[in-house]
Amino acid sequence: MGHYKELIAYKKAYELAMKIFQITKQFPAEEKYSLIDQIRRSSRSVCSNLAEAYRRRRFKDYFISKLNDAETENTETQVWLDFSKDCNYLPIELHTPLSFLNEEIGKLIAFMINNPEKFR
Repeated sequence: MGHYKELIAYKKAYELAMKIFQITKQFPAEEKYSLIDQIRRSSRSVCSNLAEAYRRRRFKDYFISKLNDAETENTETQVWLDFSKDCNYLPIELHTPLSFLNEEIGKLIAFMINNPEKFR
């Protein structure tokens, strides 16, 4: 594995961030500087933290720290997905698969945290 873009967690996180970007284009304009910015930022931050972690994977503590940041941002993304659904901006038919993908990303990140030696 030579590049962070090859990580399954990264690929799925990037896919989710792009889906969120497309879907939030339909959100109400009054949410532009709150919910839209927050969910886009947190979902993209998962990707950037995974990339940073991978670049420093030789340093176990740094690697795990950045993965913890990715895990935190991933959890935040789920909160914003839930708010989006409960504010009636995101129909359940979209919320369910996005939440499933988000949960899958969280499990992949947890695996990386628990098995750092597999990524050296």
